[in-house]
Amino acid sequence: MMSFDFEYTIIRSSRRSMSVEVKKNGKVMVRIPRLMSNGEVEKFLSERERWITEHIKKAISREEKYDFDRYTEPEIKELKRRAADMIPVLVEKYKEQIGVEPSAVRINRAKGRFGSCSAKRSLNFSCFLMLYPLAAIEYVVVHELCHIKEHNHSRRFYREIEKVMPDYRDRVKILKNAGSEDAQG
Repeated sequence: MMSFDFEYTIIRSSRRSMSVEVKKNGKVMVRIPRLMSNGEVEKFLSERERWITEHIKKAISREEKYDFDRYTEPEIKELKRRAADMIPVLVEKYKEQIGVEPSAVRINRAKGRFGSCSAKRSLNFSCFLMLYPLAAIEYVVVHELCHIKEHNHSRRFYREIEKVMPDYRDRVKILKNAGSEDAQG
């Protein structure tokens, strides 16, 4: 049996192929066909060991950088207040350019995602988005508004974003690289 510098969880199902995923918390999930041998799994992981290790390091670094649990209740309330003041204004600014009408705009305390769009066109934004530069906040707003038109991450979806925000790729980089130390006051 091979030894790796990481632990992993195997999920067997009726699938035909193998896949490996490094979760945001650095945990490794390996999805395999039900009858696959442990030897085949180890060979698969061995071939991808460098990639897996790099992604685990990135995930752990990101989790340490974005430790939203360190914020106190008064700080979170202030973030929610700021989000409630800013995000609806941005939604108003961009919804007409995109040609959509959300059914609702809500602010929550989500730590795992900055925004979401329901099938009923309801937009949700995390108050923790306020810890990022304005360019990143605007990107998340446009991203979620575009989901009203395209409920996926297809090329068409990103073309919708690009129509309104040609520099969206730069803004994604800001969102991925900025931490709360870069926050707007």
